[in-house]
Amino acid sequence: MNKMKKGTLSLIIILGLIAVLGFTLVGSYNNLVKLDEETNAKWAQVENQLKRRADLIPNLVNTVKGFAKQEQDVLVGVTKARSGIVEAKNPQEYARANEQLNTALSKLNVVVEKYPELKSNENFIRLQDELAGTENRLAVSRMDYNESAKIFNGKVRRFPTNIFAGMFGFEKKQYFEINQEDKKLPEVKF
Repeated sequence: MNKMKKGTLSLIIILGLIAVLGFTLVGSYNNLVKLDEETNAKWAQVENQLKRRADLIPNLVNTVKGFAKQEQDVLVGVTKARSGIVEAKNPQEYARANEQLNTALSKLNVVVEKYPELKSNENFIRLQDELAGTENRLAVSRMDYNESAKIFNGKVRRFPTNIFAGMFGFEKKQYFEINQEDKKLPEVKF
């Protein structure tokens, strides 16, 4: 082969390698964008369920207020904990606010046990059912978000995508984790 053919062949090989690298870069970037958007959409669903839960709380508190005026501290605690959900901005803040709301709702349930006529109130029963349904949807949404975050985080950390992720500013997603206290099984006394 003459020098010109070797030079042309070398140029074609170099251009081919650049094209392959370019396609790999574009493919990795597009995949990261897709996973990032999926994870953001799953997080939006968690926020949606937390908001729905927070929206139900005032109705529940108002229903209980009519029966248990002397339990004002518990009702104020539930309302304050609810505001933490509304003001939260990231998974850690939501998790902390969720913990506080769970604690406050536990205290509210103790109040409800003191007032049998409240437990039979139709509005209260309906609100409790809606809240239970929301809790189930919230659990599923958190699970979906954490699964999506796991996939995204794995992609961001694996070679060679981790190089592209760093170049384009993709960062690991925070998991929505519960407190160690919430992992303990409640003690049931008979």
